[in-house]
Amino acid sequence: MTRRDFSKQVMREAWERCRGRCDECTAKLFPGKFAYDHRVPDALGGEPTLANCAVLCSACHAAKTFKGDVPQIAKMKRQRDRHIGIRKPSRMPGAKSSPIKIKLDGTCVWRDSGLPVRGER
Repeated sequence: MTRRDFSKQVMREAWERCRGRCDECTAKLFPGKFAYDHRVPDALGGEPTLANCAVLCSACHAAKTFKGDVPQIAKMKRQRDRHIGIRKPSRMPGAKSSPIKIKLDGTCVWRDSGLPVRGER
């Protein structure tokens, strides 16, 4: 999925709508100190439309991005991966997804062949 940025027309209309003030905290905006932000993140299906465009000062943009958008997007990716059967590889020998099986007596064997693993514990 590629990122969809706002068109110049949408950015002009958003600027006119906010009248040079942050949509969140109403602070005065200065050139280079603000951002056009998706209210619903692009990665979560937000469209690049005027209704989804917010003009935010740098402080509000950083707070929204790192406390709201990034965790939501990460959660959505984890849920999608789990839904399609992708799991993180286990780092523990003996876990069901591991090729190594630990027997009750403490010996380690390969799951598929039953042969002992070199360098047992």
